Amino acid sequence: MNRARASAPPTVGNVGVGFDLLGHALAGTGDIVTATRTDRAAVRVTAIRGIETPLPMEADRNTAGRAALALLPLFPAGTGLDLEIDKGIAMGSGMGGSASSAVAAAVAVSALLPERPDMATLFHAAVQGEAAATGSAHGDNVAPALLGGLTIAPHEGEPLRLPVPEWLHAAVVRPHFPLETRRSREVLAAPYAIGDFVRQSEGLALLLAGCHSGDDALIRRGLHDVLVEPRRAPLIPGFAAVKQAALDAGALGASISGGGPSVFAWCADAATATRASQAMQAAFRSAGHASDALVSPVDAPGARVLP
Repeated sequence: MNRARASAPPTVGNVGVGFDLLGHALAGTGDIVTATRTDRAAVRVTAIRGIETPLPMEADRNTAGRAALALLPLFPAGTGLDLEIDKGIAMGSGMGGSASSAVAAAVAVSALLPERPDMATLFHAAVQGEAAATGSAHGDNVAPALLGGLTIAPHEGEPLRLPVPEWLHAAVVRPHFPLETRRSREVLAAPYAIGDFVRQSEGLALLLAGCHSGDDALIRRGLHDVLVEPRRAPLIPGFAAVKQAALDAGALGASISGGGPSVFAWCADAATATRASQAMQAAFRSAGHASDALVSPVDAPGARVLP
């Protein structure tokens, strides 16, 4: 093959209690990357479509380009790659747009290799791509975009897809204003008390136990972010009302999706997720912001090669 296309979905990073560690895929429009082999011995980004905000065309400054650069040494000497990017995820939305481009590029490029790289190689190539946009090599959006479902993104080795109950759904509401990941990470710089880490670890353990056993009561007890949410909430006008609207509609829990400004809620069925999304949109309207809503199973598909 000399040409391949791949898509990667939007995602919810952190899932509240799993900062830079936990994430899950969403069944919605993601990014598509087309990779073409060349004999130029370099990676070029030749087109970016679907957004008004300019993105870097230099490969080492572009998430898709840097992921492709990480895989280029696996090709015979002298091989090059041209990339075309079709964006389906809004910039600065907190729904994993930079990770989606990086993952789609890694999957498309890997389809051009005689032998597909192992999952750890693909994952870490895409994490390097993510770092081009966020300034930090974290995989909480990369892992679910690659594997689908709810995932753990380790610092070393391959990511892990976790079992989740079929009934678990997410409602994600994106207000129509951007919030750059770099800015949302800056507010986390001050030290944390050890007690907060203990409470956050407790929440993560309860949430994972609830997912593994299908116990919604455990998920409800666990989905409480005491580390990141309190510092990022002031960056999202109306956040407290939006979160409360989700809980009042029957959500098991709600928090900030990735770096924000999107807000997600986990629910025990699709109908509750739909009600929660409508209530969250109404709360954002009261704060003066229009929004988009997405309802998806938490166990949603990951990246795939397209025909």
